[in-house]
Amino acid sequence: MKSRFLTTAAAIGMIAAAPAWAAPAKDPSTAELLAEIKRLANRVEELERKKTVATDTEQRIEKLESHNAAVEKALDQDTISETEPQIAARVKAAETDVLSYKKGKKILDALGDVKVGAGMTMVGQNLVGQQLDKESQLNWRGDVTVTLPGGKVGASKGTIFTHVRMGQGRGVQAVNNSFSSPNATAFQRPDANTSDAAIDLVQAWYQLDVPTTKTSRMEFTIGKMDPFVFFDQNTVAADETRYFMNQALVHNPLLDAGGDVGVDGLGFTPGLRVAYVNETDKSQVWRLQAAILETGDGAAFQNSTDFPFRIVQAETTQRFFGGLEGNYRIYGWMNDRATDFNNKRAKHAGIGISLDQKVDDYITLFSRYGYEVKGNPRFDQSLSIGGEIGGSYWGRGTDGLGMALVASHVNKKFREQSATLDNDNDGTPDFGYKALSFEQLAEIYYRYRLTPNFEMTPDFQVIRHPGGDPSSAVVYALGLRGQLTY
Repeated sequence: MKSRFLTTAAAIGMIAAAPAWAAPAKDPSTAELLAEIKRLANRVEELERKKTVATDTEQRIEKLESHNAAVEKALDQDTISETEPQIAARVKAAETDVLSYKKGKKILDALGDVKVGAGMTMVGQNLVGQQLDKESQLNWRGDVTVTLPGGKVGASKGTIFTHVRMGQGRGVQAVNNSFSSPNATAFQRPDANTSDAAIDLVQAWYQLDVPTTKTSRMEFTIGKMDPFVFFDQNTVAADETRYFMNQALVHNPLLDAGGDVGVDGLGFTPGLRVAYVNETDKSQVWRLQAAILETGDGAAFQNSTDFPFRIVQAETTQRFFGGLEGNYRIYGWMNDRATDFNNKRAKHAGIGISLDQKVDDYITLFSRYGYEVKGNPRFDQSLSIGGEIGGSYWGRGTDGLGMALVASHVNKKFREQSATLDNDNDGTPDFGYKALSFEQLAEIYYRYRLTPNFEMTPDFQVIRHPGGDPSSAVVYALGLRGQLTY
């Protein structure tokens, strides 16, 4: 206010001191003088306001420059200090979060091709119709599989597959010399010598997929494997933990129950497989594959490198019944180290087919046939037919009702010798009957899903003329299977 008063007074003095020789003019009135003084005062005030604003702006610019310098200095350091500007701390935190996300994404990318599966099966079965040593039996089995990326060689991609199995119990064995076991879910195969609890690495193999064209490839698989993963597959008759349980309905009976495949006591064997896959038309895939596998002691990595079991299979996926998918397979095999019904080593050879076809949205039918071309097992032909109806028809989409029939033809030489055959030389016939009849089997199950991970399956089987014995009583097998899957 003092400076404003001085400025105003100076202006008044200048006006009063104007020279007398200036051009005569009319003296301004008091009102005009006051108006001029007010205008000058306003001008001075405006100038002072602008000066204040300019000063404030300069101070703000200085503070901003100082702050920016502090931020740049803080960002040059990796650690976060309590005294550094808040924006720098937030930027560092954001960078840390981004880096953590990128690291996590890299881990997920690395694990993206890793697949893990696990399941546990428990079965209780009871036999009705004969006086048997074991009329009822419990068994359980657990399976854990891990599929890992096996690296790349150019355009070729490798896969490592491992399978750990654990469990206890052989379940109900083949009854009254029947050709197959009513319970294929047992931990050990029917001819295994122990029922102790155990855990084993049962499969470990490496597969290399080599592209030949954009729509075809070669597959090379080596290691210990389950032959039925690659051969004699079937959509509704190849998994004893979800579908049919009788051994004759899980795989071709001549290969599995008949023993021609020659695997170890848990059902696995080392070998080499080569396949050609053509997917030019995704709806009509073609595959041709062959394998050589060990048998007997060699299946357990003992005393053999001959790979005497050989199998070749041609298969295709087709679409019939208005575009519904079906799979058709034909295969042939040879085992140079098989066993005849008289326990003598012999060469066996056979042919088989396995097919499954959807005939409606929720109905899949299947059939298998096996014929022994060379060799003398107890039965030399087997035919199975059946299918599964999905529960969508009655509002239970994840349930399934399965029904199947099997007929197995007795080998001519076994039929001729069965009444007197004495393989163990104890003076008593091993069978004591003349095997004149087909062995006949029927199985029906209902798979009921209680939760997304747990299913209960009541199962009923009827075995007529077991082992081809026309005088044998009919055997009924009642079972209940529980399956946990993750």
